[in-house]
Amino acid sequence: MQLINKWAYVGTPLLVLGGALALSLAIYAMVPTDEVKYGGGSQAPFWYFLVLGIQSMTLVFPFSQGLSISRRAFYLGTLGLFSLMAAFMTGIYLLGGVLEEATNGWGLQGYFFQLPWISDGAWYATGAFLFVAMMFMFIIGFWFATVFKRWGTNGLLIVGFGSAAVLIGAAALSTVLQWWGTIGAWFAQQTPLSISGWAALVCAVLAAGSYATLRRATP
Repeated sequence: MQLINKWAYVGTPLLVLGGALALSLAIYAMVPTDEVKYGGGSQAPFWYFLVLGIQSMTLVFPFSQGLSISRRAFYLGTLGLFSLMAAFMTGIYLLGGVLEEATNGWGLQGYFFQLPWISDGAWYATGAFLFVAMMFMFIIGFWFATVFKRWGTNGLLIVGFGSAAVLIGAAALSTVLQWWGTIGAWFAQQTPLSISGWAALVCAVLAAGSYATLRRATP
């Protein structure tokens, strides 16, 4: 059912990735230096995945309920589909990194896929980081969409401002207790694989919360 609009799941992510790569290469070519150049254009599809998470809930969920499809089937099917999409896109990123290495940064010393820290370790660590990051963005969008479907605009605003208040409160507490040095040291010790593990744990919590919310959401 989600794949009725195949372009949203297959065509658009590839178009966003290809457009970001083309623009990045054009910028690399205009930079008058022989030094290695890095850009942040490869993150563009990740933001689309956030939007896709929202759309997969708000646009398709009402249609699924009209067909008497259970909320559980809708939820598992949607997450399963996006897991496959995230794995597919991760493979493209890894292949792009291999091509960049083979061509010395596309002949421009410019790197789009092979970024420092993320690509410094083994290929599977890089792949795990990319896969979890894509799932993280999608699940955040999906969760906020379920909140909207369950409690409407007011509920979404309350959750949004509440989340912001918690983050600000945590930052304020860290400042008062002088924890920033410890926090910075902890992050400095992390690897792409360990960050992937922590992010996967957050994804699991958000996924469980979105399913609990979805069970009482109305089309």
